[in-house]
Amino acid sequence: MSDTDVEDIALEVFIQSVRLRHGYDFSGYARASLKRRVVELARSLSLPNIGALLPQVLYDDDIARTIVAHLSVPVSALFRDPEVFGRLKHDVLPVLASWPRINIWQAGCAHGEEVYSLAILLSEAGLTSRSQIYATDFNDHALERAAEGIFDSRHLDDYQQNYRLAGGQGALSDYYHARYDLVRMRRELLDRVVFAHHNLVTDGVFAEAHLILCRNVLIYFTQPLKDRVLELFADSLVRGGYLVLGSKETLRFSAVAHRFEAVSEDDRIYRLASQS
Repeated sequence: MSDTDVEDIALEVFIQSVRLRHGYDFSGYARASLKRRVVELARSLSLPNIGALLPQVLYDDDIARTIVAHLSVPVSALFRDPEVFGRLKHDVLPVLASWPRINIWQAGCAHGEEVYSLAILLSEAGLTSRSQIYATDFNDHALERAAEGIFDSRHLDDYQQNYRLAGGQGALSDYYHARYDLVRMRRELLDRVVFAHHNLVTDGVFAEAHLILCRNVLIYFTQPLKDRVLELFADSLVRGGYLVLGSKETLRFSAVAHRFEAVSEDDRIYRLASQS
């Protein structure tokens, strides 16, 4: 048996051990990318392989936070994929404005870049007072970072360009304070934001939503788990509600494809059919 085969076995034992010992279920994650992240986790703990992780998984009560922090992928940017935010601004928000109250679920919010982007969009559309953003993630460390709203200023040029391309009405600098090599988003952007722990793998409907954004999360899941999560989103949306996925994600070939209509397949924006 090759070393690769042994590591594949160790990975399966690791997944089951984490589920049984700590309650986090990674069995529905695509194996290739998950294996890379578990190997990186082992290296970060100065361990030679996945198998060497097992004693800590079993006997260290505090290892779960470290595991989740390494196995989730909290990578995003302010106004990432600006054409998507432009589409939201011009095509989706005017429809949402017809409802007296707007519930938005940002599932898998990571470090919160898209939460702040949404809050800025809503503010510039005059919809903040009628909106509520529920920003969830299963990574508690990421949620804490998101609530702080502090980002590396080295990316500011990209963020400002994204904001302009998304149709921003002012200057992005209106929404943050810069100091040294960091920027902190203005706290009033969080007036209508609730951060909460929610695991898409195991938890149920979080809120009745008019808009759900879950971008670049499903790419790490197997198809059965993607179907489970998409069913969860369909059940969470009001009739006519919107779902936004990542650029490499689609409803095509999913079990819930018939329940949605494409608003923009290019931008991965879908709308729950009225007869769903």
